[in-house]
Amino acid sequence: MTEIESKHGTVSRQPYELYMSMTDLENFKRMLPQDKQDMITADYDTLTVSVQGFNVGVKVHNRVPYSLIELVDFGAPFAFHVEIHFDPAPTDAYKTDFWIKAEADLNLMMKMMLGGKIKEAMDKIVDGLVDASNGIMPEGFDPNSWPQHV
Repeated sequence: MTEIESKHGTVSRQPYELYMSMTDLENFKRMLPQDKQDMITADYDTLTVSVQGFNVGVKVHNRVPYSLIELVDFGAPFAFHVEIHFDPAPTDAYKTDFWIKAEADLNLMMKMMLGGKIKEAMDKIVDGLVDASNGIMPEGFDPNSWPQHV
């Protein structure tokens, strides 16, 4: 198994707030621009993305309230496991140390082709969440489409 870990980012929300907004996988579809939503099928426990003729799906394997969501492959071309971590920030209890860890069953060629891209995508997710928590929204994102759990 190939292990890939994102950078850590400090999100300006408490762990329970961040966890609650991500526990329902349908919320990920809602946050995308309208023209991208047709690529995704989602419900509370599963999410499938169709890109260039490939379907990659995830399903929730485990939820540890306010600290961890574990996802596993669901109709994907290779086995993988993703952990989304919501740890209290060491310097501020009102913020979250957010990071992602993935393990994937990639052969050597897939590892060379995808390994860096997966890490880059995970780092972009962390950066985007940190920016959004500080009021910097990605272009085309409607903040009213993301559920508020306070």
